[in-house]
Amino acid sequence: MQPLIEEDIVERLRNPETQRKAFAQVVEAYSEKLYWLIRRMGVSHDDANDVLQNTFMKAWMNVEHFRGEAKIFTWISRIAINENITFLNRQRAMNQISIDDTDAFLLDKLKGDEYFDGDALQLKLQEAILSLPEKQRIVFTMRYHDDMKYEEISEILGTSVGALKASYFHAAKKIEAFLTSDI
Repeated sequence: MQPLIEEDIVERLRNPETQRKAFAQVVEAYSEKLYWLIRRMGVSHDDANDVLQNTFMKAWMNVEHFRGEAKIFTWISRIAINENITFLNRQRAMNQISIDDTDAFLLDKLKGDEYFDGDALQLKLQEAILSLPEKQRIVFTMRYHDDMKYEEISEILGTSVGALKASYFHAAKKIEAFLTSDI
């Protein structure tokens, strides 16, 4: 698939006659990247697919409000992160877990996920990431796993670059301490 030309897609998303086909191209272009963004925040394969589907449904229902002030991926990533947070909050409520507690239940789901093919070290890294506060986990995931630039993360999360760098620094230090605590 050839890369999307932002201006062309935005124009076609605004036109009712071309909107459906343009949105299908957006889905095709960004599904995998969004899936992994969601998945790496501690969501199982099946749950990540559900969150991704909810993301695209919400984006489709609000496509007429997209003004093109941000890039399409930025806009849809913001929706995905919000949908992921909503999903995790529902999971915490169902499991009667305080938002301040660690998301250990996510690690249990990950261990039982037949699609997780990581070794013990990857599981330990995932456990370290899941021990982070939610904001640090999101920033760490976007920067470390998805290799996003701070400026792009700033647009998606609506946070200053300086605050993101601080969050990432603290997250990395906590992960390092977690991973070396057994040594």
